[in-house]
Amino acid sequence: MCCKTLFCTVVMLCSALYSYSPQQKIDLSGFINSAHHWYDVSEKANIINPRPNQPQYQKNQVKEIADNILLYQRDNGGWPKNYDMRAVLTELQKQEILKAKSLKHTTFDNSTTFSQIRYLAKAYQTVKDERYKQSALAGIDFTLSAQYDNGGWPQFYPLLDNYTTHITFNDGAMIGIMNLFKDILDNEPFFSFVDDARRKKIKKAFDKGLDCILRCQIQEDGNLIGWCQQHDERDFTPAKARAYELPAICNAEGAQITIFLMGLDNPTQQVINAVDGAVKWFEQSKILGIRVEEIESTEIKFASRVNTTKRDRIVVNDPNAPPIWARFYKLKTHEPFFSNRKSEILKTMAEVDRERRVGYSWYTYKPQEVLDKYPAWKNK
Repeated sequence: MCCKTLFCTVVMLCSALYSYSPQQKIDLSGFINSAHHWYDVSEKANIINPRPNQPQYQKNQVKEIADNILLYQRDNGGWPKNYDMRAVLTELQKQEILKAKSLKHTTFDNSTTFSQIRYLAKAYQTVKDERYKQSALAGIDFTLSAQYDNGGWPQFYPLLDNYTTHITFNDGAMIGIMNLFKDILDNEPFFSFVDDARRKKIKKAFDKGLDCILRCQIQEDGNLIGWCQQHDERDFTPAKARAYELPAICNAEGAQITIFLMGLDNPTQQVINAVDGAVKWFEQSKILGIRVEEIESTEIKFASRVNTTKRDRIVVNDPNAPPIWARFYKLKTHEPFFSNRKSEILKTMAEVDRERRVGYSWYTYKPQEVLDKYPAWKNK
C-alpha cells in the first residue's frame, strides 16, 4: 500500500471513529428534575427505585443513555416521569421496566417526553442508530395525539381523573413541547429526519398551541398580565392543581412563556401585546430589599423525602439584593402569597411548613431575564 493510500485510509478510519466517538456529549439538563425526584423524593408510582450508590453513565456515553431512554419508552410512545436516564440499571431493574411497557401512565411533567425526544434526535444524528429515529418519531406522534382541540396540553396523557387534565405550564410542560415543535419547524439539523406529513401536523399543532397560550393570559380591567401554572382546559381560566398550588398569577411560568413568545419570528400584534402586558406586570410585581437564604437547621426526615435534611430557608432583608418575585400573586389584589398542603393562604414563607418551605421554590428571579431582553426585543 502506497503512503498516499495508507494516509487516506487512516483519515477515513479516524473520521468514522469521530462520527461515533464516545467523547461527544448531548445536553442532559432536561432530565435533571426527574432524576432528582427518583433519588430524593418518595414516589409510590415508581416501577423501580434506585439502589444505594446507583452508578451513572458518563455524559459522553451517548449510546448507553439513549438505550436507557428506549427502555423506558412506553408502548403508546410516551415516557413516565421521575427516573434517571443516566442510571446504570441492573438486569432486574431492566426486567421490571420491560414489564411496564404497556402501562399508559405517561406525561410531560418534570420535562418528560419532549426531553427524551430531543435527546434521541441528537443521538440519532451522532450514532445513526435507526431505533433512536423511530423512537423519537413515536414520541412526536404521542405528543401530537395528546393535544386538546383548543391547542393546550394536559400534564398526563392518556388523561387522569384529577387536576392533571388542566392545560399545564407548570415546570415548563407546555412550553417544552412548543419549543420542541419550534425546533422542528425551524429546521434544526438534528430533526432533519422528520417527514413532511408530520411537519404539517406539527405546524398545525404549534399554531393551535400559540393561540391557546394567548387565550390563557390573565386579563384584568382590560390589561393583559401574566399566566397561572395551569389553566382550565375548557374555559382557559386559572385553575388549582396540588393543594398548595392555588389559582394565581405565577411569575416563574409567566417568565418562561414570555421568553418563548419573544423568540418567535415576525410576531403578530397579539403576541406583541401579550409580551408588553407581561413585561409591565413583571415591573409592577418585583420585590426589592429581600433575598432567600439557605441555612443549616436541625436534621429532619420528611415522609415525602427519601433522605434526611439539615436545610431550611429564610427570607433576609438586604437593601442591596437584586429584584426578586414571589411565585404566587393573588388575582385582582396582586398580593404575594404562600400556601401549604391544607390549601391555606399564608402571608409569609416562614409560615409554610418546613417540608414545603425547603421542597418548593416560593420565589423566583426568572422575570429578570425577560426585563433584560425586552429593550432589544422591542427595538427589533
